[in-house]
Parts: sequence; C-alpha cells; structure tokens
Amino acid sequence: MDKLVTCLWFDTEGEDAARFYSSIFPDSKLGEITRYGSAGPREEGTVMTVGFELMGQEFVALNGGPEYTFNQAISFQIMCESQEEVDRYWEQLTDGGEEGPCGWLKDRFGVPWQVVPKALPRLLQQPDAEKSQRVMQAMMGMKKLVIEDLENAAA
Repeated sequence: MDKLVTCLWFDTEGEDAARFYSSIFPDSKLGEITRYGSAGPREEGTVMTVGFELMGQEFVALNGGPEYTFNQAISFQIMCESQEEVDRYWEQLTDGGEEGPCGWLKDRFGVPWQVVPKALPRLLQQPDAEKSQRVMQAMMGMKKLVIEDLENAAA
C-alpha cells in the first residue's frame, strides 16, 4: 500500500531530532538509519536519513545541509484532550526552542508546532458569534493556550 511520509530536512541534526520526537510522543519509534557513502555529498559515514514514527505517522529526517530551514508555512498540529497534555507538549517542545503566539512554537530544531486543545475549535465554531469572538480575542493574547481561560472567555 502506498503511504504518505513526511520528510524533514535538517542540516546535521536529523538523528537528534528523531530521537527527541520519539521520546515525546506515544506509539513512537526510531527506524532505519542510512549513512552517506563515498559518493557524498557529505562526509562518508555521517547520518544521511533516519526513519521514525510518531503516533503511527511515518517520517524521515534527512541531513541534507544548511540550504533549507523550517518556517511557519508548514507546522505540526497536536490536538490535545486536556490542559495536562497541552502543558506537557508545550514544556517539552519549547525546551531549547521558542514560544510563539496563539499556541505556536518552534522547537530546538526550528520545527514549527501548534499545541491546540480540542476545546478550541468547539469554542470558536459555536453559533454565538459574540462568544466565538471573545474566545478568539482571548486566544490572540496567549502564547500557550489555556483551556480554562478560553472557556471563561466564552462564558
């Protein structure tokens, strides 16, 4: 069966990133590591790719060089059941990274993430437009999203 596999381009940190992500998410594991050979273009024996799986989704980390970097045009969204999940993912992914607005962050490798409580879409999509806009305004003032504050804004 054909699969959709996400390839993440790193300079040299692919293996570190794969190990980091695999330590954070449930049902995750490292896969095959391939190394550059004598044909290059990087030094023979250095890690070229690392396969890994996060929550059933397959990824490849490619150590392709410094030519490309990550930006917010593509991010990974983590939909969280509880504030405890939001807090845990936020703390782990911002360690060595940077916080952004509205639940966005960049991890230590520069990969953008959105840590989102499942309550947020429900609160934003409610039929009462005034409540929805209060939730939006509350969210716009946050870095890490706080469910209780979003629900209070809707009340």
